Amino acid sequence: MAKPEENALPLYQTPLYFLAQELKARLTSFGGWEMPVQFSGITTEHQAVRNAAGIFDISHMGKFTLAGKNLIAQLQYLVPSDLSRLQPGQAQYTVLLNPNAGIIDDIIFYYQGENSDGEQQGVMIVNAATTSKDKTWLLQHLDTQKINFQDLSKEKILVAVQGPKAVELLQPFVEADLSSVKAFGHLEASILGKPAFLARTGYTGEDGFEVMLDPEEGVKLWRSLVEAGVIPCGLGARDTLRLEAAMALYGQDIDDTTTPLEAGLGWLVHLDTKGDFIGRPILERQKAAGVQRRLVGLQMQGRNIARHGYQVLSAGVIVGEVTSGTLSPTLGYPIALAYVPTQLANTGQQLDIEIRGKTYPAIVVKKPFYRSQTRITK
Repeated sequence: MAKPEENALPLYQTPLYFLAQELKARLTSFGGWEMPVQFSGITTEHQAVRNAAGIFDISHMGKFTLAGKNLIAQLQYLVPSDLSRLQPGQAQYTVLLNPNAGIIDDIIFYYQGENSDGEQQGVMIVNAATTSKDKTWLLQHLDTQKINFQDLSKEKILVAVQGPKAVELLQPFVEADLSSVKAFGHLEASILGKPAFLARTGYTGEDGFEVMLDPEEGVKLWRSLVEAGVIPCGLGARDTLRLEAAMALYGQDIDDTTTPLEAGLGWLVHLDTKGDFIGRPILERQKAAGVQRRLVGLQMQGRNIARHGYQVLSAGVIVGEVTSGTLSPTLGYPIALAYVPTQLANTGQQLDIEIRGKTYPAIVVKKPFYRSQTRITK
């Protein structure tokens, strides 16, 4: 069990923490929370999500609700994506930017349409370690006289049910037709007779839902799904799954010094369809001149694993650094993400990784490393 360091702040525990203890999960500290890193084993849990279904406790993530007559217009200034395109029941993965176009956090905004008072409503899910920072940033830049902002991070449970059989196994507990929900779609529905928020999103590269609900019902849902055959999964499998799908981890692959264009997230930058926003001048210049570095996928040419922080070399010269790396359980070989100069970012480029004083060959490959055959598209 991970323990806080002496003089460190105590770690938070989610309402599902005692279930992880019951299952004798191995625990670790993450983003200020004590979380299960694995239950039955990372590879077993990883394969369960790729082949059937797994359930993750992601209650540590930040959960905000926002409402106001001009909510979308106010949020438009904080992100590079055009949120005005969203219809009720749709969502946008995007990023909060600082004035240098650095990524404060990557988020998902779920637009719920207008309430009976004509106010636009939405749910925003943010990373656990950045919840406080994001909240402060949002409250500094939103007109709180016109926007009702609520932080439900400690009040609600959030679980992710992921895998090709996830929808089938979740459906019996939901009083709504989940098959009608498209990718990045969401709805409010009853689960076990109580209200819940469900979104067809995830961080694994597979189909599935993320479900936000009250703690009591969340515990019942977890127990019910596990009894139905869904495998409990920890942060270890969540990391290997997201890396195979080349999904960025905040604080490693992206941070406040990287821009979305450098990070391969140009698809969420909508310069042509929206007005001014924080960081726009920097992105306009990068778009015109081209970025100096790019986040690339690497495949090691052997069994050695390129880990976070390892140096990337070309012709014996250090040219970059690995941000994430693992032995892919699905593919059977080591994969990694790294920032390298743009001229070295082409598919097929030969590079070297320094591991414990020696260099080992790697090749730049297309991302994602793995693409599900069953994952639904938008």
